[in-house]
Amino acid sequence: MIDDAMKERLHNNLRTAREAVVWKLDGLGEYDIRRPLTWTGTNLLGLVKHLSFWEARYFGEVFGRSFPEPLPRWQDNEPGGPEMWAAEGESREEIVGRYRRVWAHTDATIAALALDAPGRVEWWGRPEVRLFDIMVHMHGETARHAGHADILREQLDHATGRVAAYAEPQQDAAFWDAHRAKVERAAKAAEGA
Repeated sequence: MIDDAMKERLHNNLRTAREAVVWKLDGLGEYDIRRPLTWTGTNLLGLVKHLSFWEARYFGEVFGRSFPEPLPRWQDNEPGGPEMWAAEGESREEIVGRYRRVWAHTDATIAALALDAPGRVEWWGRPEVRLFDIMVHMHGETARHAGHADILREQLDHATGRVAAYAEPQQDAAFWDAHRAKVERAAKAAEGA
C-alpha cells in the first residue's frame, strides 16, 4: 500500500521540477526564451507551453476533472506542432500564467484523489491508470524537460542548476575553458584509440 507520505513526496518532487523549468526564463529577453536552440526548434518558452498543456490533460481529462480553459486536442500533437513553441502574439505572461493555473488545478486534483484513484489515458496502449501512475509519469516528463531547459539556458548565459540561487557558475571562465579542453582531449584520444 502506498501512503500519504509517498503522495506528498511525489507531489513535492513535481513542484520542484516545475519551478526549475519556469525560473530558466528569468532574466532573459523575449528573443532568447523563444528562439530555436536545437535542430528541432526547442526553446525555453516552448517547453513551458508544452508542459502546461500536458499536465492539464494528465491531471484533468484523465480523471474527469477537465482544466477549465481551452486546450489543443491531444490527437493534434505532432513534431514541431504549435504546442512546442510560442507564436508572436503569445506573451510570456500568458504562457507562464497558464502553467501556474495548471499547477493549481493539478494540485487540487492531487489533493482530492487517493493515489489509487482510477483514471483513463486514451492515448496510451494500456489506458487504465491510477493517480500514482500519472504523478510518476508527469514528474518524469517535467524533470526531463527541466534537463532540456538546463542545457538551453547554459548555452545562452552559462546559468545552470535547479534553482536560481545556483545559477551563477561556481568557477571562473578560465576554469571552464581548461575543463572543456580536458574533455576535448579525452574525446580525441578515445576516437584515435
